[in-house]
Amino acid sequence: MMQTLRTLIVDDEPLAIERLQILTGQQEGIALVGTASDGASALRMVDALAPDLVLCDIAMPDLNGLEVAAAIESLDNPPAVIFVTAFDRYAVAAFDVAAVDYLLKPVSPDRLARALSRVREWRATDRGQTKQKSKWINEFWVQNRGEMLRIDAAQVDLIEAERDYMRLHVGARSWLIHQTIKSLEARMNPDQFMRIHRSKMIRREGIVGLKHHGDGAWSVDLGEGGVHRIGRTYLHDVKAIMHA
Repeated sequence: MMQTLRTLIVDDEPLAIERLQILTGQQEGIALVGTASDGASALRMVDALAPDLVLCDIAMPDLNGLEVAAAIESLDNPPAVIFVTAFDRYAVAAFDVAAVDYLLKPVSPDRLARALSRVREWRATDRGQTKQKSKWINEFWVQNRGEMLRIDAAQVDLIEAERDYMRLHVGARSWLIHQTIKSLEARMNPDQFMRIHRSKMIRREGIVGLKHHGDGAWSVDLGEGGVHRIGRTYLHDVKAIMHA
């Protein structure tokens, strides 16, 4: 028998709340216990109602959705949190809190159904237990065909800067995230990733070898991931890893 998820909707836009009410009403195993139009009210209702799930907007005045999720995470038995937002730029910050999924507005019934399945799986395995915090990014949310897709950081071969965005390369596919290379470098585990150029980072295990071009320039060979020039500033560190 499908477990009923007692659900709280949090959004500062009445129309967005109404749309989510309609969507959740179309799903099996969902019982709407309340709605909140701001972060402070949401936390009071979580405390009073103890929902199983919070569908939470991010861009809200005063207490935003990320702050709401961070406060929820500290509870003894926290509800699952699904972010429902019009923006993908919060995708990296979303991993600082225990979000089960990240939905882009407008949300389709099928996408919501998949998110609810993840919530049930999360409750069955973790049962609301907070995972051990890590200062390193272990996974990414990336926009893919109008929805957010979860990417394991260990699958990423190459990260390239494109102005204020970063392109994540996983095999033959790639995705853009709204982040600068400086801020992202500070969040990537240095035992797994390293910067080789002012605009590139690579997964260390993906290095096949180094190539010397005879003019003092070097490149790193990533096999099927291609050959990439090493910036002079980073050459010493790359060589040290290869000879470690």
